[in-house]
Amino acid sequence: MDIVSDADVEAAEAVDDVFLTQGAVGEDTSIQRFVIEPGAEVPEHDHPHEQIGVITGGAITFVVDGEDSVVEAGDTYVIPGDEPHAARNDGDETVVGYDIFSPPRANPDWQE
Repeated sequence: MDIVSDADVEAAEAVDDVFLTQGAVGEDTSIQRFVIEPGAEVPEHDHPHEQIGVITGGAITFVVDGEDSVVEAGDTYVIPGDEPHAARNDGDETVVGYDIFSPPRANPDWQE
């Protein structure tokens, strides 16, 4: 069994005011914690990994196919692999959440 504590892993600033912390990585899935400050945006991107997540604080707006979807604390979501998507924090509260990726998305280059 592997245990990864957020306190033991340095967060990467993927884009301005968007921080990602790599969590545990298994053979079939991986998990990351994200923190998105108010006003921050994740530009449109895609990846082959299915992405399933949960928001634990704040509310985030995902943009998929030009449509905005607000996901609030306690909500879960899924984004299919290869689906272009973007996200932004339109609120006054920091967004915190976790994403699970399958296949694993361990240590990606966040600047790509």
